[in-house]
Amino acid sequence: MPRNDNIQFNSSFIKIPNFSISNPNKSLFCSHSLSSSIFSITHLLNSLHSPRTLLCSSTLSLSQPTDSDSTPQKPASSASRTRRDDEERVLISEVLVRSKDGEELERKDLEYEALVALKACRPNSALTVREVQEDVHRIIDSGYFSSCMPVAVDTRDGIRLVFQVEPNQEFRGLVCEGANVLPSKFVEDSFRDGYGKVVNIRRLDEVIESINGWYMERGLFGMVSGVEILSGGILRLQISEAEVNDISIRFLDRKTREPTVGKTKPETILRQLTTKKGQVYSLNQGKRDVETVLTMGIMDDVSIFPQPAGDTGKVDLVMNVVERVSGGFSAGGGISSGITSGPLSGLIGSFAYSHRNLLGKNQKVNVSLERGQIDSIFRMNYTVPWIEGDDKRTQRSIMIQRAGALDDKGDPVIKDMYSSPLTASGNTHDNMLLAKGECVYTGDLGSSMMVFSMEQGLPILPEWLFFNRVNTRARTGMEVGPTNFLLSLSGGHVVGNFSPHEAFAIGGTNSVRGYEEGAVGSGRSYVVGCGEISFPLFGPVDGALFADYGTDLGSGTSVPGDPAGARLKPGSGYGYGFGIRVESPLGPLRLEYAFNDKQARRFHFGVGHRN
Repeated sequence: MPRNDNIQFNSSFIKIPNFSISNPNKSLFCSHSLSSSIFSITHLLNSLHSPRTLLCSSTLSLSQPTDSDSTPQKPASSASRTRRDDEERVLISEVLVRSKDGEELERKDLEYEALVALKACRPNSALTVREVQEDVHRIIDSGYFSSCMPVAVDTRDGIRLVFQVEPNQEFRGLVCEGANVLPSKFVEDSFRDGYGKVVNIRRLDEVIESINGWYMERGLFGMVSGVEILSGGILRLQISEAEVNDISIRFLDRKTREPTVGKTKPETILRQLTTKKGQVYSLNQGKRDVETVLTMGIMDDVSIFPQPAGDTGKVDLVMNVVERVSGGFSAGGGISSGITSGPLSGLIGSFAYSHRNLLGKNQKVNVSLERGQIDSIFRMNYTVPWIEGDDKRTQRSIMIQRAGALDDKGDPVIKDMYSSPLTASGNTHDNMLLAKGECVYTGDLGSSMMVFSMEQGLPILPEWLFFNRVNTRARTGMEVGPTNFLLSLSGGHVVGNFSPHEAFAIGGTNSVRGYEEGAVGSGRSYVVGCGEISFPLFGPVDGALFADYGTDLGSGTSVPGDPAGARLKPGSGYGYGFGIRVESPLGPLRLEYAFNDKQARRFHFGVGHRN
């Protein structure tokens, strides 16, 4: 083989990424199913922040020295010569790994890691520049070194190839900046195994992916945006969390979906949201906010679109809403052969006027008259769903009601077939003026909720009913991976003179499953508890396992006429079973199959979340 006296290796440094944060596999959504919006967390954060600091690698080039007075070659000939140089092989007699100063490495384990990474470079092998360059990158890709420079030394025995490397520092401490919601313990546990060891970039990349995964699993807009190794082995981790800068409401036309002027006051919608300015935006929390606004009953469609707030590193949220018709009349009726006497013989039906968004504040007015085969009811109701200035969602309403029972001829009756009274006053109809207050408390992320309500019957006339009823509902949820655990508890009590049909009914789809509606009992007091585990099956379908228990606390006999006792209701019972949940524009559709403690079985179907 000819001598290579005119051949030398040159190396130069460039900066390349030693780790990357991959884009999520799917875009993240936060919208009502009728109008969805696509939004990528990674794309958003990349647009909010400057590129992260890149760690160093190296490349290799092969050149031939030329005399200063040599004549420049033509570009085409130079390119051809470069390609020939890249393919020309050089005999290497020895391959060594040394420090950047040319000395032996203090840590032999690092020398071993570098040698193991080599694939082409072996003693007594003929190498091209490209093969050496590839092995340089393999040493860098091992993760233990911040730089690598190949040096060719001409010796008596041939060319010695020396890889001069600079190992990463030993990990001695961590500085994490910008993390407001990321638990410090999670970060500490992620780096704990690396303390006192040489920083490995590949292992660091895994830690970064786990931190980004923590944000993704919780639907939070956050990610690792930069990593830097400081002197003394201190690792600085920069976290970018997209805080909410502003929230605005945009009304869209029902037909054209173009921006329009809405009837609802924006503050009426904004106060329903658990997402607040200054919080790290949560996709899951935004989804719950969409569902909450839909439950107001005045919107056909709701969606949230996050977008960068200039160069502030924050996001602006735009909530698009499509209002529905908020008020109107409704009526229905027919002729029943069961009612054969009286001035309105055979006539059954109802008439109602309702307005769900009075003054643009979601205040509700409802006036209704119902006449059936066995009852007639007149109601007038005014509800303020949220008292202004209150942060606990206190609701108040006033209702006037006149209710009574009819026999199959349309005549008023005061007792049923079990000789139990149907009215509390002893008259053919019970009259009441009812004032109601309700307070709703939700946790910061919406996973917990408690509702307390109180109703007071006001006897403006001596024969009008006078009673007080309190009711409390609470639920809390917890996520463990893809599985959700839900616990709920409700209870109530009534004091005073009240109609038997106003007693608490226990049993049914929203109470103790496995029983018919009200089949467990009806009491002056009650307690119902539920435990549920739900888990994803496929697409929008979730599976669920549940168990319920309810009791009237022995208060069934204190209801006027003891209607539960007359019908041999047990007063307490439990049920358990399984079911599926399917997401829909109306809320989750629930299909359940339940068993009760009497070994009876029932299907239950419901829409929306359980009360």
